[in-house]
Amino acid sequence: MSRILQEGAMFMDSGLIHIYCGDGKGKTSAAAGLAVRAAGWGKRILFTRFLKNENSGELKVLDKIPEIEVLHLEKSYGFYSSLNAEEKKEAEETYRKLWEKTMQLISGGSYDVLVVDEFMAAYNYGLIPQEEALCFLKEKPEGLEVVLTGRNPDPRLVELADYVSEIRRIRHPFDRGVQARKGIEY
Repeated sequence: MSRILQEGAMFMDSGLIHIYCGDGKGKTSAAAGLAVRAAGWGKRILFTRFLKNENSGELKVLDKIPEIEVLHLEKSYGFYSSLNAEEKKEAEETYRKLWEKTMQLISGGSYDVLVVDEFMAAYNYGLIPQEEALCFLKEKPEGLEVVLTGRNPDPRLVELADYVSEIRRIRHPFDRGVQARKGIEY
């Protein structure tokens, strides 16, 4: 067997780390598409979201797929930077609990894919313990595929990732005052 085939075989059972980043539209859509593809092959997916509201079309579809478990939040907080001190404290507690629940579920070994939508923002704002997150990614279960989305990934995250796809905005209707549209942007 050639060296290339041997190295490729090494990755067949190993879960890899994906990052979808950038200022363009489509990071969550790419992650949701990967989750749907994995579910189509019978893989079990845990899909968790930070700093997003629960009124999203992709969640309505993902919730209907038995192989995908979406962790929903009772309350949405909106843009973290626009929250007052009390709201930030409440959001921090909610997202800390979400991270802990995610880690607890993953540690059980019953998932093949973990999607953490808006991971970068949660990480950059300190809503996810950074060193703990880095440790998790370095020591994640061998077969677990991990998908992280968001803007401005820490260079240490990029270094750990196997895939890094940047989605770059060239033009967006928001620049012309067009607000987010149901079924298209959410």
